[in-house]
Amino acid sequence: MPLDISQKYTLGVDIGGTKIETALVDASGVILASQHRLINPQNPSQTVQDIIDSVQFCYSESGKTASAMGVGVAGQIDKTNGVVRSSPNLPNWKDVALGAALNSALQIPVTLNNDVRMITWGEWQHGAGQGLNDLVCLFVGTGVGGGVVSGGRLLEGQTNTAGELGHMTVIAGGRQCHCANKGCLEAYCGGWAIAERAQDAVKANVTAGKTLTKIAGKFENISAITLSQAYTKGDPLARKLVQSTARYLAAGLVSIVNAFNPQLIILGGSVIQGIPDLVVLAEKSVRSLALPTPVKDLRISIAALGNQAGVIGAAALARQLIK
Repeated sequence: MPLDISQKYTLGVDIGGTKIETALVDASGVILASQHRLINPQNPSQTVQDIIDSVQFCYSESGKTASAMGVGVAGQIDKTNGVVRSSPNLPNWKDVALGAALNSALQIPVTLNNDVRMITWGEWQHGAGQGLNDLVCLFVGTGVGGGVVSGGRLLEGQTNTAGELGHMTVIAGGRQCHCANKGCLEAYCGGWAIAERAQDAVKANVTAGKTLTKIAGKFENISAITLSQAYTKGDPLARKLVQSTARYLAAGLVSIVNAFNPQLIILGGSVIQGIPDLVVLAEKSVRSLALPTPVKDLRISIAALGNQAGVIGAAALARQLIK
């Protein structure tokens, strides 16, 4: 007698610039086995083999196999054809048919999508957003990405690029982003941008920046992590930089609230994890600046699934492929 769909398992894969996370997940979002693999993913063929090796590890550890796979990759993804068009983390990847390669190797259906869209799906189905029909995930890490659930549907847009919330303009003509635009939310709140802003602040006032420079070892090494550590120590310049970052984050969140009217905004990513006070500071501004009706019953929370959101979401989305 064939297994009921609820008794079948799926694989979730999250590909980053230096690592692959792979997990075998059940229907309730519980991870049965997983592997974190540090890699150099510039060669797509080697990345495919690394994923296959991780899958075999999960099968061996759990004694179970999967009926489908979901893969999350930062960047522009052709979901229909399973192709990675481009990725900021993988500069050598152009029009890589990752879905077909994994399908051929593993003989299970494979779905690809943007990594933060996978995270959004995970938080919606198994995390902070369970039971809600209108929510937004905003993940602030090295870059800034988002996902929008509206009316019980994950928004995809005409070419599957809806939810690029990090590229909303918060300051017209502002700092240069890694995209063609200036003044994007990512250009102020992304980890790379925080590092640039902190270095600029230290350059402008070397004395005030002594703590940041000391923690980093040298000026060129000042990063978002450096800022987090200096902020924890109560450094005045770090406090000012965190407060300004919170204002930029709030500007983006106000636009999100007014545009999408969500029940919940879920914030996550390495920058939020490293400087959790950003959430408190930004929320205060959002409450006072957003339109009164959409902000009235709005909740803002930290992501519930942490670093596992990507693989859990990818595995959960893959369940749609099981027949």
